[in-house]
Amino acid sequence: MNKIKAHINNIALSHTIFDLPFAFMGALMASDGKVDGLTIFFIALAVTSGRAAALAIDNLADLKYDKLQPRLSYRAMVKGEISKAEARIFILICLLIMVVTVAFLPPICLKLLPLAALPFIIYPFTKRFTGWCHLFLGFALAMAPAGGWVAAGGEIFSPAMILLCAGLMFWIAGFDAMYGAQDEKFDKAHKLHSLATEFGAKGAFKISKIFHIISIVSLVLLGIILDLGAIYFFGIGIAAGTLFYQHIIVSPRDFHRVTQAYFMRNGIVSVAIFICTWLNYLE
Repeated sequence: MNKIKAHINNIALSHTIFDLPFAFMGALMASDGKVDGLTIFFIALAVTSGRAAALAIDNLADLKYDKLQPRLSYRAMVKGEISKAEARIFILICLLIMVVTVAFLPPICLKLLPLAALPFIIYPFTKRFTGWCHLFLGFALAMAPAGGWVAAGGEIFSPAMILLCAGLMFWIAGFDAMYGAQDEKFDKAHKLHSLATEFGAKGAFKISKIFHIISIVSLVLLGIILDLGAIYFFGIGIAAGTLFYQHIIVSPRDFHRVTQAYFMRNGIVSVAIFICTWLNYLE
């Protein structure tokens, strides 16, 4: 049980709240609310196992840096609760589960899986050479709604799917840039990159605001294109209010509120939009 808890800690399972609701939204929107429960189950399992593998890969790639970062001393691999070999085995198991699960979805999903998985493999190394790594993280997580969309029979690369993915990508990139800005000095010392190392914490926060505006605008346009009802836009309002509040309480000169609570509070965005999208199709 201790080993299982360590692996759950290592992959931050609770952070699935950021992309899984968007994957469900993709399925709902692509099927006009008619997606079946079994498809939802396979989407959930594929997204969760794929994300678990991705986080384990990320932590494995960054282990040498995480051991030097006091803020990350709680992580299972940093504490030695999981060895590198165990992490690799865990990654292989998760990837296997993902592939088998996706095989139960429409054949196009299995064909596109390598393209969807590639960003997760590349992302951990982007912080070695670009400060725009936050956008790449957002792009990687945007594969979840794209996968949900295609799994439910949606047209590939439709304007609506692109707007949904953009909404998630810029939302994630924005709050990840704010969260990562607290590591500006550490990252510069170890030749790692972020928006904060490129433009300073103040600049990173300004760019984050732009990202969040783009995110909300994308989701509003999505609702207009799909002719969704008022309840959907109510969810967008909750999301916009949450992001506005986050920008008020966090300052590039004071990071004491940039905690795990801040990180998880962002989950209100995905949960609120998903619930309101679901209720929209129940009307």
